[in-house]
Amino acid sequence: MNNVVLIGMPGAGKSTIGVILAKIMGMPFLDTDLTIQEQEGRLLQDIINEEGMGKFIEIEEAVILNIHVHKHVIATGGSVVYSHTAIEHLKKNSLVVYLQLPYEEILKRVNNIQTRGIAMKKGQTLLALYKERTPLYERYADMTIDCHGKDIEEVIRIIQNKLHYSKLPEK
Repeated sequence: MNNVVLIGMPGAGKSTIGVILAKIMGMPFLDTDLTIQEQEGRLLQDIINEEGMGKFIEIEEAVILNIHVHKHVIATGGSVVYSHTAIEHLKKNSLVVYLQLPYEEILKRVNNIQTRGIAMKKGQTLLALYKERTPLYERYADMTIDCHGKDIEEVIRIIQNKLHYSKLPEK
C-alpha cells in the first residue's frame, strides 16, 4: 500500500479524518497546509492576504512537488486541485480520495471564511467556490466518499472498507 491523499472543500474534514485514519492504519500523517505554514513561517491567510491567491497556489504547488513520501495519509488544502501538476505528482503513488459533502453542510462547518486561509478570489462567495471546485475534485478523485450525514468514525470505516478492496498503486 502507498499513500492515501484526501481532497475536498474546506470543512470537509480532510485534516481531522486524515489524522485518525493514519493512526488506525499505522501510517504517518502529513498535512500540506501545515507544511506550507511551516515552510513560509506564516499563516495561510497571511500568505493569501500579502501575496494574493495566485502566489499562494504557486507556493502550494511547490510544496507538494517536494513531497516524496510513501505509505502516508496526506491531507491537502482545498485549493490543491487548481494545480494539475501538483495533483498529478500526488497521483503517481497515491490513491486520491474525495471527501464529498453538499454545499449546505460545508456552509455549516465553515464559519471563519475570512481567517481560515481559504484560497478564494476577492469577492468570491463560498457557494461560487464550491461550484468551481466540485468538478475538479470529481475529475481528480480515484475514489469518492459521500460524507453527508456521517460522523468521522463512519467516514473512516467506509474509507477503510473501500481501501481494503482497492489495491493502492505501488511505486
